[in-house]
Amino acid sequence: MGRDRRWLAYGALLAAIAGIAWSAIFIRWSAVPGPSSAFYRVFIASLVLVPWRLATSLASARTGTMVKTRPRAMLLALAGGVFFGLDLALYNTAVMRTTATTATLFGNNAPIFVGMGTWLLFKRRPRRSFWIGLALAVAGAAIMMVATAAGKAGARSDLAGAGMAIAAAWFFAGYLLTTEHVREEMDTLTFSTIAVIGSVLTLLVVCLILGAPLGGFSTRTWLALLGLGLISQLGAYLGLAYALGHLPATITSVGLLAQVPLTALLAVPLLGEPLTAPYLAGGALVLVGIYIVSSGAKES
Repeated sequence: MGRDRRWLAYGALLAAIAGIAWSAIFIRWSAVPGPSSAFYRVFIASLVLVPWRLATSLASARTGTMVKTRPRAMLLALAGGVFFGLDLALYNTAVMRTTATTATLFGNNAPIFVGMGTWLLFKRRPRRSFWIGLALAVAGAAIMMVATAAGKAGARSDLAGAGMAIAAAWFFAGYLLTTEHVREEMDTLTFSTIAVIGSVLTLLVVCLILGAPLGGFSTRTWLALLGLGLISQLGAYLGLAYALGHLPATITSVGLLAQVPLTALLAVPLLGEPLTAPYLAGGALVLVGIYIVSSGAKES
């Protein structure tokens, strides 16, 4: 990959991190059950992605430049969408059950599953720098988690919510691995469109099974859902899909840990959650871990 394209990929990853960091804020502001906000997150994004993809397909057909997508690649993209939909249903529910920072911390265990997945499924053992960086990042996340638990009187501390966030991380790891694999033969827009369709259908089924509300919301809720769909989903995951097309899943998954300290900072003024010295120390460790993993990738 050329130097310019690599820097563009890292820029897309940074934009994705910023957008995703806002997701917990929008979820809490929406004040609706997790599956409901998860559904509208992907549904609103699909209202932009699907027409956009259809328009590009028509333009390509007229010029004779349309690139055919293999059925296997389409199925993998749909599978990625299913993984992502289940991740959102669990993560959004976790945010409503515990603090935004705690849910984000547990939800960011995905790098552990990604590292194991690339080793066991694709026979690509991560470099030593990945494990060193990951250890530092996880240690930083653990410090922040302990600070979260100690800094509140248990009002929103919910082990079930933490468990849901960890389960969400497992599904998000599946999304990252699937995306990295399928992006080798599919452009960003095509993948994002097919995946979001898979997510919309998955979350619609989840909402119907659980009886989660899909209407009758206040203006504040709709505005929060709009931000969730356009900023945290459409913008952020177009950037993430592009980054995954040019960077290894191990790098992007650890890089996404940067949303933890960023979410913590946003949660102070917007959600009234505390930010203490342990939070700052843990966030610093996370960033050091990210730097070590990124440096190791550049040497590859």
